[in-house]
Amino acid sequence: MGLCSSKKLEEQVSDPPQKLRGVPGHNRESRAHRHIQGNFAGQEAMSTPRVHLHIQPHQVIMDNGIAQVTLSKPDGIVIGIRYDGVDNLLEIHNQESNRGYWDLVWNAPGSKGIFDVIKGTCFNVIVENEEQVELSFVRTWDFSLEGKYVPLNIDKRFVMLRGSSGFYSYAIYNHLAEWPPFEIGETRITFKLRKDKFHYMAIADDRQRKMPLPDDRLPGRCQALAYPEAVLLVNPVDPELRGEVDDKYQYSCNNKDIQVHGWISSDPAVGFWQITPSDEFRSGGPLKQSLTSHVGPTTLAIFLSAHYAGKDLVPKFGPGEPWKKVFGPVFIYLNSASARGDPRLLWEDAKIQMMNEVERWPYNFPASEDFPKSHQRGNVKGRLLVQDRYVSNDCISAKRAYVGLAPPGDAGSWQRECKGYQFWTQADNDGYFSINNVRTGDYSLFAWVPGFIGDYRHGDIITISSGLDRDMGDLVYEPPRDGATLWEIGIPDRSAAEFYVPDPDASYINRLYVHHPDRFRQYGLWSRYGELYPEKDLVYTIGVSDHTKDWFFAQVPRRKQDGGHEGTTWQIKFNLSHIDRSKSYKLRIALASATLAELQVRVNDPKARRPLFTSGLIGRDNSIARHGIQGLYWLFNVNVPGTLLNEGENTIFLTQPRCDSPFQGLMYDYLRLEGPQPYPSGLK
Repeated sequence: MGLCSSKKLEEQVSDPPQKLRGVPGHNRESRAHRHIQGNFAGQEAMSTPRVHLHIQPHQVIMDNGIAQVTLSKPDGIVIGIRYDGVDNLLEIHNQESNRGYWDLVWNAPGSKGIFDVIKGTCFNVIVENEEQVELSFVRTWDFSLEGKYVPLNIDKRFVMLRGSSGFYSYAIYNHLAEWPPFEIGETRITFKLRKDKFHYMAIADDRQRKMPLPDDRLPGRCQALAYPEAVLLVNPVDPELRGEVDDKYQYSCNNKDIQVHGWISSDPAVGFWQITPSDEFRSGGPLKQSLTSHVGPTTLAIFLSAHYAGKDLVPKFGPGEPWKKVFGPVFIYLNSASARGDPRLLWEDAKIQMMNEVERWPYNFPASEDFPKSHQRGNVKGRLLVQDRYVSNDCISAKRAYVGLAPPGDAGSWQRECKGYQFWTQADNDGYFSINNVRTGDYSLFAWVPGFIGDYRHGDIITISSGLDRDMGDLVYEPPRDGATLWEIGIPDRSAAEFYVPDPDASYINRLYVHHPDRFRQYGLWSRYGELYPEKDLVYTIGVSDHTKDWFFAQVPRRKQDGGHEGTTWQIKFNLSHIDRSKSYKLRIALASATLAELQVRVNDPKARRPLFTSGLIGRDNSIARHGIQGLYWLFNVNVPGTLLNEGENTIFLTQPRCDSPFQGLMYDYLRLEGPQPYPSGLK
């Protein structure tokens, strides 16, 4: 059934699917409607009403007796979600096209980005039976649309299952080889909820709070800060929020941690949750940061973005380059509590539901052949060891290593990969790992190990076929190492979190992050460097200084009295009792982030015309402004001739000269000076 007179999509199936297992509403151990009242109450799935589909001239309604979802036809915009007596959980004062939608930002090469709410032109019913409804809203592209729309065929799918407290959405993007080149900077699903009901946001156990209203960001109620996303609340509707900063980037998360987030209404007690059970369709790997939920109230499912990475994470498709990718499915989960219950229990229930969804991945209900089921995928396992002769004579376990399969490339290429699929896991304490349910195709096996610098890549291309179970055996990573450690600063974990993060200016705080492990998410911390070091820059003395207190988390410009900025030069002072002038020493500098910055290294001569090393202009992470503690990882290995070193006191000068903006700068992950091989213990 549909609006298109053209041939039906090949995924369009009308036969009832096999009995669904491991899906909410199709497992007798799962409860249909999550209603919290000390314990869960609900009917068994098999006694719940069947899924009904109502097709009207300009809209279509999916209804399973628990939730009712209304979509515009043929646009495929979610215009209404009825649940637990609330006629619509979405913002009823917004235009229908501004409630629940897929969108993207794209551009032709060399052109400015175009924001596009994706509206279908062709509606089809893919599955309709008692257990499941799956709908398709397709927008097709041809050359008559060149310059107007992104050159993609986009098939948005929405799925409702019997007994399921919510609905699923996924999409297939397809670019044909003969179509013109383009770039896609972002794509996501956005839901805008009712501002009169949803005031409490939760994205983690320790990151949840009552949020400002969108009205609080209007003129007269707020003061603009350094960039449009950040405002100071000066006259909020709720006086308790006066003096706080609101900025959506304060609620970003690493990909690996974005599994469930959303909002709670207290009257009635209803939860709206976005659950992402897999990272396979996200780009940039487990530490790539993305937005989650923020003032609106808004909830996002981010699939592609350049946030905390820059243009390196923007897929660029050239002439003759075909591409197809499935984003999702993600689950929109709804739950409710009794009037007497604690609404925050809805968060605990949402976490349980998230774990259920993760266990059921990959789902077996999507009708599209482009989404492979479990039996069509493969598995890889093995053990990763580390061989560093300056740590141990024997191989040691790669404890809690991040191990992943991503499209073939050089070591570390996965963090800039943004076109294909990635599959990541974390090894156990003994280095054993298992990567399950991998799509068929060719991959490289990558890894990095907390506590060690650098990236591992297995030498062979790993070809995954349906039903494959491959045991890689023992793999050995040899991290970069030329000689013994003379000194080190920090912890090699791809983050600057272990360094000194100052308290914010008391006039610009977010109370959520006071005495919080993520204190780096406070606004304006970049300006605190100039207040702590008003005239002279940071000096760190090996054996005396403490990196948790004496190494500022970001090397940023210093603000001058005239309002401009100047570059900064940090010093590392250390003593050596013996120098081999005939050999080179090695300075390892791992960066956690860089934003339009440059790293220059000089040794014992701060005025040397030419630095011993320069990175050149690097990075577009913008992690400093966006309250991140890491972005893209960089590792520089600098040869230091023994002739530049002194027996006794030495100083390494680290200069970041770029200073057009207060947000230009570097975040260090780890620094280490190695002696030549062999080298006696010579550190005083």
